[in-house]
Amino acid sequence: MTPSHSPVSPAPFEDLLPSTERALLHRIAVAQSEGRVPSLVAAVARDGRMVWSGSRTSVDGHGPDADVQYRIGSITKTFTAVLVLRLRDEGLLDLDDPLEKHLPGTLAGGATIAQLLSHTAGLAAESPAPWWERTPGHLRPELSDVLGDEPHLHPAGRVHHYSNPGYTLLGSLVEAVRGVPWEEALRTEILEPLGMDRTTMRPEHPHAGGWAVHPWADVMLAEPSEDLGLMAPAGQLWSTAADLCRFAAFLATGDERVLCAASVADMRTPAVAPEAGSWDGGYGLGMQLTRNAGRELAGHTGSLPGFVATLWVSVADGVAVVVLANATSGLAVGALGADLVRIVAEAEPRFPEPWRPLPEANEALLALTGPWYWGTHAYGLRLTADAGVALAPLRGTGRAARFEAAADGSWVGLDGYYQGETLRVVRRPDGVVSHLDLGSFVFTREPYGPDAAAVPGGVDPEGWRGI
Repeated sequence: MTPSHSPVSPAPFEDLLPSTERALLHRIAVAQSEGRVPSLVAAVARDGRMVWSGSRTSVDGHGPDADVQYRIGSITKTFTAVLVLRLRDEGLLDLDDPLEKHLPGTLAGGATIAQLLSHTAGLAAESPAPWWERTPGHLRPELSDVLGDEPHLHPAGRVHHYSNPGYTLLGSLVEAVRGVPWEEALRTEILEPLGMDRTTMRPEHPHAGGWAVHPWADVMLAEPSEDLGLMAPAGQLWSTAADLCRFAAFLATGDERVLCAASVADMRTPAVAPEAGSWDGGYGLGMQLTRNAGRELAGHTGSLPGFVATLWVSVADGVAVVVLANATSGLAVGALGADLVRIVAEAEPRFPEPWRPLPEANEALLALTGPWYWGTHAYGLRLTADAGVALAPLRGTGRAARFEAAADGSWVGLDGYYQGETLRVVRRPDGVVSHLDLGSFVFTREPYGPDAAAVPGGVDPEGWRGI
């Protein structure tokens, strides 16, 4: 019987539960106290909207809110990476291009753009002395001053070695290809479209001051706040928790005004593993990737003298977290951000989308569903809501993958072992399906049969037998 009315889905929770808010506030209170941080502000966004912010401070009666600026350090790199991906999407460069093609004359010109984005160009971690984070940028007026005489520590493409000069080069690449200063491209292509009017190159009131806290005494020392010059694309920006929640929402779903969802997903895709002994995760294109409590997080941490920051996004949970603090050290800001994501995701798990049938039944595709065998390994093929298919082992673990439809009737792998591989239906001369071909692997309806000619190497004519 057809129901007289459509079922109504439960309304999504827009605000956090009081118990969740208290757990978040308690966690940042412990972090501020144990980390001996002058002030700390944190915010949570869910499904693209900021739903909570909180702060702790050492000044009685004065707590920063989500509109107070802090310096965000290397989170700046993710903004620079977005500008580079925009150039890629516009066809102005390819990520496999050597830097020299678009920015000639540097000693790192042989490295590719992708290697610079993923910190695999083999460049040194820092520029030559003096310490660039605590000295004015005019001391390094040219790229040669940033790179030094011997910028390479490792062969390009071999290892992940975090490099601040590498992102200086990417900022200069944006300027060379776009024809405008990096700061102008950042403002017009990212900040203005996303409504991030409190993200700036230099601090604007209200903003926090940067402090160093003595490691053996409860006293503080003011840290300098320098304009980093050419190094700005690696760590210059000041921002707020509210603005970074907007940026986090973009990093989760994309925004056609800035970068499409597929390109943002490229940024979140692991390019390489990190250095041995470093944080547990990998690196994509301008984004750190980590796993915490079984949860995949993407984003970036940041630090400059006087400040630490983190931005984490859990795409699966629809939760993003920003943490900003004004101390040089003492606060494990990345771990704190991951804890805040976990608190929200576990206390208020995301509702799945309601199951809905496909808009139409495709008899030809339905005939392909069900069990298939790669040799004796049993797999199941099912249709997905996006007109693709999914292939997964029926028992145990194995090479599961999703596939999207291609124009020629085949499917292309989206993830796992078969990412980028082609799945084709092979038919006999009479049109009947013989088998599936997946990157040369043959999947048949029965183990090694019944079309023996389709199985590479043939099938023993005596067939299956006992001892």
